[in-house]
Amino acid sequence: MPHTHTQADNKKKPMRAAIAAFVGTTIEWYDFYIYGLAAALVFGKVFFPASLDPGVATLLSFVTLWAGFIARPLGGIIFGHFGDRIGRKTTLVITLMLMGLSTLGIGLLPSYQSIGVLAPIGLVLLRIVQGIAVGGEWGGAVLIASENAPKNKGILYAAFAQQGSPAGNLLATLVFFLLSSMPLPDFVLWGWRIPFLLSALLVLVGLFIRLQLSESAAMQQVIAEKKVERLPLLSVIRQHGMLVWMAMLVPTVIHVTYLKTTFALSWATSALGYSRESFLQIILAALVVQFVVQPFGAVLVSRFDKVKAILWILLPEFLLMPLMFWAIATGSYWLAMVAMCLATIPHSMFYGAIGGLLAQAFPVQLRYTGMSFSYQLCSLLIGGGTPVLAQWLLNATGGISWVAAISACYALVSLFSTLWLLKRIPQQDVQLAAGQVAPTAPPVVRQAH
Repeated sequence: MPHTHTQADNKKKPMRAAIAAFVGTTIEWYDFYIYGLAAALVFGKVFFPASLDPGVATLLSFVTLWAGFIARPLGGIIFGHFGDRIGRKTTLVITLMLMGLSTLGIGLLPSYQSIGVLAPIGLVLLRIVQGIAVGGEWGGAVLIASENAPKNKGILYAAFAQQGSPAGNLLATLVFFLLSSMPLPDFVLWGWRIPFLLSALLVLVGLFIRLQLSESAAMQQVIAEKKVERLPLLSVIRQHGMLVWMAMLVPTVIHVTYLKTTFALSWATSALGYSRESFLQIILAALVVQFVVQPFGAVLVSRFDKVKAILWILLPEFLLMPLMFWAIATGSYWLAMVAMCLATIPHSMFYGAIGGLLAQAFPVQLRYTGMSFSYQLCSLLIGGGTPVLAQWLLNATGGISWVAAISACYALVSLFSTLWLLKRIPQQDVQLAAGQVAPTAPPVVRQAH
């Protein structure tokens, strides 16, 4: 009887790990995304002098948004180090607590009118803590799901962790949408704080679920066999340096989401006449589309030739993202909604697949550090800078053409870097369980040919 009970628990373990990864990342990304929405809508008014030009104040609020992205590689390094040495579970509990405390702090932070320059300084510091938390969260969540997955289903189970991003974004946008009917003075004074304060309740739920987790078998075996790396980051850079830099470019296209949910929200409501409520409805529709279609990216990459699957997924993005900006510029609510929903499909499906692909690229004893460091470097260089660059181009040119052009370039970078990455991992789904690690890549010189 005990043996049967153990077998039943082992069968349930993959799904428990997947659900825990999904719930935890949903909460983490909710916290991260509400900052972007608040930066687009109110932070320029709340945390900077009223004498500033509105466009400059918005630009500065986007710069504080970038501070979180700058901190993300640091989070990847810190928690990747401990995740590869002591295990995935402990780091995931710590990152969730950090995110919850920093988000609550932002919700309680006094305005510029109350404490002057200390307000934006405090905002940046709390945003940095958010960045460190989410920088350590992503890799661990993907691994706790994929390393506990049944045989040949690592990419599919990694997609559970990836679903936390649209779910968290959807929840964040929904909360702001429900508050959008508030009178603007009340919203600026105190209404925007509600989503941040709600985070405390969500974090308690996430902590309860994550504390029930057990460590992945792959990591347990590494610890038992004393194969733990003393300095995982140093080993990753020495042994897999070129892989790190190319893997860094792979997620580039997913950061167009900040062109939609942060930059476009600010642009549409301040310059094009959309109301906060109507444009948040458009974003909500796109996020529902993302939540529904995103897992199909993992399905395509798992069941078909990976190179062909990536081409099918990414090529439409070259047309659809520029088309989205043109549609928004028309001022038509329905045209903007349809275009944004269509533009969401390619990069969402791509996001659903890349977690498992990046996990396969690194050996288990360096996996947390390797994939986290690569992914968060991309967030630093591209993710946080995306709304800043877009706002600067809009201020400088007065038009949207250059913003539309860079959105297509993001897809180009992801396409070529992913095709390069696929040469270094096998076409079959590598099992991420104990004792099986990604193969050592051939020399970079040969790959260049």
